[in-house]
Amino acid sequence: MIAIYFINALIVAVAVLVHYEVLSRLTVLIPRLTISHRRLRVLIALCGSLLAHVAEVWIFALSFYSLVSVGGYGTLAGNFDGSLLDCVYFSFTTYTTLGIGDIEPLGLLRFLVGLESLTGFLLITWTASFMFMEMSRNWKQ
Repeated sequence: MIAIYFINALIVAVAVLVHYEVLSRLTVLIPRLTISHRRLRVLIALCGSLLAHVAEVWIFALSFYSLVSVGGYGTLAGNFDGSLLDCVYFSFTTYTTLGIGDIEPLGLLRFLVGLESLTGFLLITWTASFMFMEMSRNWKQ
């Protein structure tokens, strides 16, 4: 039981660190670009942020896939065939808090699902704040 808490904390920490590193590097990179067009700068910030979110979804998806494959931590039921792509789909719906509901977590895996929703919500909000700052900086020019 204590192992799942450690695993969950590690997964969330990795996702948050990925997000921090991407936004941190974008904050340094974008002002250094020799591109004078402000819309292109905002587009680069947006694409970089989007790639960070996709990477974070994959971190959670690989975690779900691994935990289901190992067994003992729970499973995903419903419209789930055990494939990695089903785990990615479930992770996208969970991370974005869309929660379609065609795949249902069972067992200890439910705790990680809740943490992914909360983490996704916070990181999406962080990106919104980052994008506001980038747009404000580029609109002043």
